[in-house]
Amino acid sequence: MKNALIIGSGISGLTSAIECARRGVMVTLVSPFPSERAQSVLAAGGINAVLAAGDTGDSIESHIEDTLKGGCYIAGRKSVTGLCENAPDIVAWLEKLGTVFTRDAEHQVCRRAFGGQSHDRTCYCGASTGKQIVTALCMEARRYEGMGRIDRRFWLDFYSGLIRDGKCYGAMLYNEATGSLECEYADAVIMAVGGQNALFGKTTGSTLCDGYAAGKLFLQGVELKNLEFIQYHPTTMETGQKHMLISEAARGEGGRLFYEENGKRVYFMEDRFGERGNLMPRDVVSRCIYETGKQVYLDVTFLGEKKIRERIPEIYDLCMKYRGIDISRESIPVVPSVHFFMGGIAVNERHETNVENLYAVGECASIYHGANRLGGNSLLAAVYSGRCVAEAIGDNLGLTEKLIESRDISRHPDFSKDLETEQEKLVRLRRSSSRFSVTYIRDMLAENMKKDLGILRNKEGLEKGIQDIIYYQSIADQLKYDSSEMIYFVYSLQGILALARATLVSALSREESRGAHLRSDFPETSDSFKAATIISYDNGAYRTSLREEE
Repeated sequence: MKNALIIGSGISGLTSAIECARRGVMVTLVSPFPSERAQSVLAAGGINAVLAAGDTGDSIESHIEDTLKGGCYIAGRKSVTGLCENAPDIVAWLEKLGTVFTRDAEHQVCRRAFGGQSHDRTCYCGASTGKQIVTALCMEARRYEGMGRIDRRFWLDFYSGLIRDGKCYGAMLYNEATGSLECEYADAVIMAVGGQNALFGKTTGSTLCDGYAAGKLFLQGVELKNLEFIQYHPTTMETGQKHMLISEAARGEGGRLFYEENGKRVYFMEDRFGERGNLMPRDVVSRCIYETGKQVYLDVTFLGEKKIRERIPEIYDLCMKYRGIDISRESIPVVPSVHFFMGGIAVNERHETNVENLYAVGECASIYHGANRLGGNSLLAAVYSGRCVAEAIGDNLGLTEKLIESRDISRHPDFSKDLETEQEKLVRLRRSSSRFSVTYIRDMLAENMKKDLGILRNKEGLEKGIQDIIYYQSIADQLKYDSSEMIYFVYSLQGILALARATLVSALSREESRGAHLRSDFPETSDSFKAATIISYDNGAYRTSLREEE
């Protein structure tokens, strides 16, 4: 039986596993932790789909246009069309698996308004849609585990791709239980590792999604795309540990943004954009909050405690638990924070990379969102990408032909010397020492990235950021290893630094403002940049180009 190795077990990884198994592919699903700890469970707002009982006048074509417009027309129409056309079936499939969507008095799936959308089409499960979907997919994956088609393995971290001559044969994994590296061969490798939160330290997401895999693969010849487009969610609440997401669901229920001036409230989004001003695309709202230069608040008190507890109970509980704020009586202090990465591993509409047999899905894959993502499209893309990749793998592996016995490594090149070399490198890392620790450099990197790749960027800051990272790269292999740190925390540094540098180089190369990328020195949008940024690594050089998407 042909086999696929999937790295990551959130919504995109689980969907890929289920759909591959359904097509007769033997799946090995690896991750450092169970799916219940994946970032997917944090997704609160909902999933977009134009349903039969939706808003009057809404249509799939409207969903397509909203997505393209929100992404400033650099995402491919072909891929976006596939995403939106399949959305109704995806919602129906998720419900069939056991996802409990909120329903109205007529038993129709409830929908709420999300930013940048012309109609209310975001289907939701209270404010815990991601958690509901993960639960349903876990149960379906376990059904295939029982059938022997999915083998789930925990406590394994991605180390590198087994890549030779432009073809991927599997992955090298770090086993946390044994402290050693091992090679896992596969006919297809699917990366489902999420975004790049660790580059920025305190964000709304999980630091388990650190960008290392994308950075390491980049150094191995995999192209990356649109890294400069980093979505700042406009409404987050700062705590000591992280920025807690105040879901767009709050504004979808009518929440109003304001700041105080001379003892009066200024509803600046409504003053500028009218009645639906609070639901402008996230890049627009974040920029407007930034430009006020003031503490901004989100008010939902007018809903009353009963409606708040019924419609956005998770937000009520979150504010009470972490800040002692009763949102039925007090407004929420909010700030924009890094939330989502439109950029990542470059893939086509079949989720193939430029390396044969290597695929990417979910947030780590750049394809649907262009320069800015609409709220509610991330969960949709996570599921849809899993379906697309399974279909592509089924076609590429020729499952109608005579099947090859799984795990016959004799048909792969010999990577034993590579394994030995990398194992020795880990030993040296444990013995390395310097006046700087890995933790110190990672903290410095996060501070630099937040400063140089904030909501507003310029050439001077981007160039300084690049030079800082070049210095970090030069000392990364000699840093002091703290025995209290996992070795993964140490060996991942070079890949993370490579990704950070690639992101800054991409931002420097785009001399315009578009979507989530704002340049104070190039404030206008330019037709000459109406294309995706592709960045590749060539013997130490970081090379960018523009590519129009179909």
